[in-house]
Amino acid sequence: MTLIDGKATAAAIKQEIAEEVKKIVAAGGKQPHLAAVLVGHDGGSETYVKNKVIACEQCGFKSTLIRFEDDITEEELLKCVDKLNHDDDVDGFIVQLPLPKHIDEQRIIEAIDYRKDVDGFHPINVGRMAIGLPCFISATPLGIITLLRHYNIETSGKKCVVIGRSNIVGKPMAQLMMQKQYGDATVTVCHSHTANIKEECLKADIIIAAIGKPDFVTADMVKDGAVIIDVGTTRVPDATKKRGYRLNGDVKFDEVAPKCSFITPVPGGVGPMTICSLMKNTLAAGKKEYYK
Repeated sequence: MTLIDGKATAAAIKQEIAEEVKKIVAAGGKQPHLAAVLVGHDGGSETYVKNKVIACEQCGFKSTLIRFEDDITEEELLKCVDKLNHDDDVDGFIVQLPLPKHIDEQRIIEAIDYRKDVDGFHPINVGRMAIGLPCFISATPLGIITLLRHYNIETSGKKCVVIGRSNIVGKPMAQLMMQKQYGDATVTVCHSHTANIKEECLKADIIIAAIGKPDFVTADMVKDGAVIIDVGTTRVPDATKKRGYRLNGDVKFDEVAPKCSFITPVPGGVGPMTICSLMKNTLAAGKKEYYK
C-alpha cells in the first residue's frame, strides 16, 4: 500500500510555480494577483482562506483578502464582485463558499467574470470543461487528477466510482475521469439514493469518495488493490485534540488502507492539492492562458 502524499506533491508544485513567477517578473511581466472574498466567520472557510494567503506568498503571488460580516446584503456583495471584475490588477478571485443563507450563491457565481473565475464554478468554465475545452477546472477535481498523474496511477480503461454528485467535486470529477485527455476511465456516479452502492464500489479499480459522511467507505466495499481517493473533511469532535475536533475522511482509513494499492490520508491528501490547484489556475489567469 502506497500512501499518496498530497502535502509533499503540493509543495513541489508550488515551488515550480514560484520559479516560473520569478522568471515572469524578471522579464518585466506582471506578478499574478489573487483576491479572496470572505463573508462571515465560518471556521472551515477561515482556515481555508488563511492557507490560500500563505500559498500565494509561497508562489510569489500578490494576494488580497476582502472581508465582510455575514449580514452583508446580496447587492453589496455583487458590487464587490463587479469591482473585482473591473480591477485590471486582479488576475483571478474567489468568493469563499458557503455563503450566508440569505445570499443566492448561484447568482454570485454567475456574476464573476469567467476569465477571472479561478475556482472554476462559473457555468462557462463548467460547460467548457464538460466538452474538453481549455478553462479553469475546479480546484479539488484538478488536484485529484494531478495526484493520479504524479503517482503514475493508471486510469485509462479502469472502472472508476465517484461517490457524491456535488457541483464542486462529484460532477466535475466524473466528467474529468471520463474524458480521454484526463482519466479515460469508465465512470459510475453513486450518491445517497444509489441502490446497491456496495456492489458498485466492489467493481471499482478507483474509488473517489466525496459524499461528506465520515467513515462511509468500509473495507467490505473495496476490492483488493483498489485506488482510494478520500475527499471528505468532516470536523468530528475529539477531546484529545487541542482544537477539540479532528478532520475525518469519508473512508474508514484504518480498515480500508491494507486492501489498497494507493490511498490518500485525511488530512494531508486531497486538501493541500485543492489550494495548489487554485495557485495553478491563478498562474494561468495571470498568463492569460485560456482567455485573452
